[in-house]
Amino acid sequence: MGGSVRGLGAPRVRRLVRGVLRGERRKAEVSVTFLGARAMRTLNRRWKRHDRPTDVISFALGAGDGALTGDIYICPEVARREARRRGLTINEELSRLVIHGTLHVLGWDHPEGGSRERSPMWRRQERYLERL
Repeated sequence: MGGSVRGLGAPRVRRLVRGVLRGERRKAEVSVTFLGARAMRTLNRRWKRHDRPTDVISFALGAGDGALTGDIYICPEVARREARRRGLTINEELSRLVIHGTLHVLGWDHPEGGSRERSPMWRRQERYLERL
């Protein structure tokens, strides 16, 4: 785990990732890194071609032996704005992003735009958030 955010320390992040992996009956090595808006903007521009910071980006890396490794990058600054907009605590939004990123690493995806929150992935993510 690359760092933590006040209120959402490494033990909580590990529990969330492990809870999703257990629920999905999958094994993976997953790293979670929290970074600032400037670094997230650079990452988003380089890999997604969007010149702005985003809340979460995930990368799944399959190894030749079938092992799954994933990197999740979360921007607390963007998450804080989204939490305020939705009337949520920052910890709830950051927990949602850890779960969201883990599901992406495992191959789940969702459409962009308004239908995102009605997608099967989003519903699954919200169930994990309630449970974990």
